[in-house]
Amino acid sequence: MMDFKTLAGDRYATKKYDPSKKISNELVAQLKEILRLSPSSINSQPWRFTFVSDQKLKEELAPFSFHNASKLKDASHIVVFSVIDNLEKFESENIASLPEGAIAYYNNNIKPGSEEQIKAWMAHQVYLALGFFLSGAASLGIDSTPMEGVNAAEYDRVLGLKDHKTLFAVALGYRDPDDFNQPSLKPKSRIDIDKVIYSI
Repeated sequence: MMDFKTLAGDRYATKKYDPSKKISNELVAQLKEILRLSPSSINSQPWRFTFVSDQKLKEELAPFSFHNASKLKDASHIVVFSVIDNLEKFESENIASLPEGAIAYYNNNIKPGSEEQIKAWMAHQVYLALGFFLSGAASLGIDSTPMEGVNAAEYDRVLGLKDHKTLFAVALGYRDPDDFNQPSLKPKSRIDIDKVIYSI
């Protein structure tokens, strides 16, 4: 099994997928379970993850994906990450079922904020799931591309989302051997460790 440091070095944002290679149903099931197990503050889980494999639906979403259109068409699957957009639903279905201490934390520290602030906190939880998911996919040998460059309102319309709002999507599949962005052809560029990591 690949150690996590090596996995982190090898994972990258795939720019070109091989449309002939599809993710097996078994691996898709594992990806779904990884998402279900994603961490969130006070276990609030204010999210929905929509897996799209139907080619016609991917083609319908492609025009609303800007420079990511080709990825939608060629990737095996697209996962749309959305956040609950109905505070009443969130509090009655998610928060109310939490342990007493978690409810108290929400009521004392999150709920006093404005609706905009509360929804921003909720969106942050979905981004936690994103990082978890990208690493999980890499551990299964699956390539991925996180995509904020989508028209969220049109995604919501096409997918028929209610009480949820699209934040971003992730393309999943297997890289084209000629993908220019893979680390073997284009080494990763990161800020020097001593400029981003501090020890006190």
